[in-house]
Amino acid sequence: MSTKYRVHRFDLRMTADQSTLEQFLNSIEGEITAIIPNVAVTPFILTAKVNFLLIVEKVR
Repeated sequence: MSTKYRVHRFDLRMTADQSTLEQFLNSIEGEITAIIPNVAVTPFILTAKVNFLLIVEKVR
């Protein structure tokens, strides 16, 4: 029996999408094995910003 994974991309704004992310995570049927943020540096102010998450789900 081989293990299968599904990778979801979740675009977000860190200040406004908390409840949407919560609903998405609760709707996943498999086991979440990793949440990987994509961190980008903004060019003008030199601050970090998370613009999307990769969510790895272990499916049965």
